[in-house]
Amino acid sequence: MALGCHLIWASTWMEEANETVAPRIGLPKLPVMEWPDICAEEGPRGLHWKTRPLVERANGRPFIWVDDEISAMDRQWVAAGHPGPSLLHHVDPAKGLEDADFSTLAGWLRDLAPR
Repeated sequence: MALGCHLIWASTWMEEANETVAPRIGLPKLPVMEWPDICAEEGPRGLHWKTRPLVERANGRPFIWVDDEISAMDRQWVAAGHPGPSLLHHVDPAKGLEDADFSTLAGWLRDLAPR
């Protein structure tokens, strides 16, 4: 898979994602997001607890967040608080990542690339 970006696991599976999920979907071992101890009740109602740490890690750089729990509040918060481009891409947890998802991600990255 060649999306042309730096991939990390931003999963609560942590390192287990490398051991269990990656081999099944053909990914190499990837860095794992270290989650801070935060209160899920911090921030606006409906904001996912992953949103702030992911935006902090992006540090203004373009980023894509692929998850099955992305909400309208997450999109609104990222749009208002992240100065760089971002794509919050929801996947159906019953289906996982499909070809159409990879096409969307690759298209976004292609549009972002300098010409």
